[in-house]
Amino acid sequence: MASKKRNFYYSGPSYLTAVDWTNFQHRRIVAASLVQGTYCMQYDRRHNLQGHLAVAPPWWEFFKFQQVQVLVDEHDLSIFGAVFKFTPSYGNYLHQNPPRYVVAFRGTSFKKYTWKQDLKLDFQFIRNRLHQSTRVQLAMQAVQNMVSIAGAANIWLAGHSLGSAIALVAGKNMVKMGCFIETYLFNPPFASVPIELLKIENLKHEFRCITSVTKAAVAVALLSQHQRSQIDHSFNVLLSWIPYLFVNPLDPICSEYIGYFEHREKMVEVGFENIARHATQNSLWSLIFGGTGKDSEPSHLIPSAYLTINVIPKLMQAHGIHQWCGKFKQAHGIHQWWEQNINCQVKLHQYRTSMCREMSWYQRYEYVSEGSEDPRKSHNAMSLHEHGYVEGDFKSQ
Repeated sequence: MASKKRNFYYSGPSYLTAVDWTNFQHRRIVAASLVQGTYCMQYDRRHNLQGHLAVAPPWWEFFKFQQVQVLVDEHDLSIFGAVFKFTPSYGNYLHQNPPRYVVAFRGTSFKKYTWKQDLKLDFQFIRNRLHQSTRVQLAMQAVQNMVSIAGAANIWLAGHSLGSAIALVAGKNMVKMGCFIETYLFNPPFASVPIELLKIENLKHEFRCITSVTKAAVAVALLSQHQRSQIDHSFNVLLSWIPYLFVNPLDPICSEYIGYFEHREKMVEVGFENIARHATQNSLWSLIFGGTGKDSEPSHLIPSAYLTINVIPKLMQAHGIHQWCGKFKQAHGIHQWWEQNINCQVKLHQYRTSMCREMSWYQRYEYVSEGSEDPRKSHNAMSLHEHGYVEGDFKSQ
């Protein structure tokens, strides 16, 4: 019998009976549910669950989606993703601009037939080699096919954990082809020591300052001016693409995205723009071991993002391996992103290149009123002289 956590009607967002596609929260819930559907597809396959016994279909059928393609890893034959087509029974949704297709990817699964290949890809991500994997290549083929069928404006990418890393690589590659795809990344891994977990704010700031200065020094020492210009150009190509990132501050896998975006703002405020630029564009691994060209681009670093932070009540202090594992599962799990009473903060972090100087600008931020408003609307309402951050709090309705 399938566990309750995989049963959509027991643990899923069955309360969302009417989706408003202009509602930021609703889009998040649907994207997270489709990703959970890919996890459940692999579960059904492993246990040979079909027909009414299968647990996966409700995760997409409830929201009027149809599975049109299954993505299978050629090494372990596991399902790592799927393509879903939106098939509403009537056309009233069209004015809300729903996606026509969603390409979703699951994350690491510590199950008998998947853990070896998934962990191998996790290590490839850390070594900045994920883009070389056949799984990413298959994902890219699927995304390109959907774009050719429906157009980039009608496609969503979504992923959780390792699946977020795959979606991020695919999204960045599509931007370089001139295609900007709406992307939802849940608990995306950040290849760095999770400094965000430190409890002392001054200590976190000092660690990040040391790391930033080290990156800048290594970049200047090891890279020529031409190589640094190449990195600038490659990074700036992504400026107009702003994916949605969803992170938990207690998750060691993704929490460093919080410091990544916030620390560069602090560096610019005190006048260290060039150091902030090098730290934003480079990782120490890529600088020391990556060389130049495509392999030198850290796959997890991006200029801009709508960063959503799950402001959950402080979890109990973990004492012992079992308590720690439970705390980690809660902070890193996909389930948190469709919980009805979630309390989040959303903020636009936007990287800007000055027209007058070759450095990054981070302008002031404005607040978004509490509620379900799409952060993109507030951003679009800002004047061209007010590019920067959109920040706000909301609770799921």
